Amino acid sequence: MPGNVYQPKRASAVNEDMNIVYNSDNYYVVEYPQHRGYEVVDKQAGRGTFFQGDVADKFRESMIGALGEDPSPEHLDEFLFDFGGLINFSTTIQ
Repeated sequence: MPGNVYQPKRASAVNEDMNIVYNSDNYYVVEYPQHRGYEVVDKQAGRGTFFQGDVADKFRESMIGALGEDPSPEHLDEFLFDFGGLINFSTTIQ
């Protein structure tokens, strides 16, 4: 629909500093609006990354586009899989 803007849905709001915008068996996406940032975690690989500023804005626009195409978890997981090369920080604490 023209003029209709898709927004990432918030599964739950933890507090005003962060919002869970996507959570599946494979990926977890958290928005940090006060920092203009997004954290993306690949649960299966145990790796994550943080986008901030202009990069985060582009990521948000891309995610909204992916949601507009098909909001299914399979499609969003496929969309996030394409960021695999950028998700390169270990989430495992040793």
